[in-house]
Amino acid sequence: MKTEQPILITTIKASSNINKHLFIGFDGDLCSAAAKSFGVSNADSDSGDEMPVMAEGIALVLSGAAVSQSDPVESDANAKAIPVSAGEINGYALDDASGADELIRIKLV
Repeated sequence: MKTEQPILITTIKASSNINKHLFIGFDGDLCSAAAKSFGVSNADSDSGDEMPVMAEGIALVLSGAAVSQSDPVESDANAKAIPVSAGEINGYALDDASGADELIRIKLV
């Protein structure tokens, strides 16, 4: 079983309905592709709710593509972790993912 290791969880008002384990932007919505994230959603949240966001630590994040352990990762258009191509580094993969929608541990930066 993969585990999270939160150092800092804070809240932000959700700008839309948000599922757990996705990169969150500084506006409280899903992180845009290649953008710097505020952190990772720590619970399913409805629009307007104060959503818990892990801003520091090791978070479980859904993959958006194949990822190799130690890859620097960025957000894709669905706020999932993919290997960095030209965007902001949001963390480093601690696990491999063979494709999309796998939970992997990300050391947030």
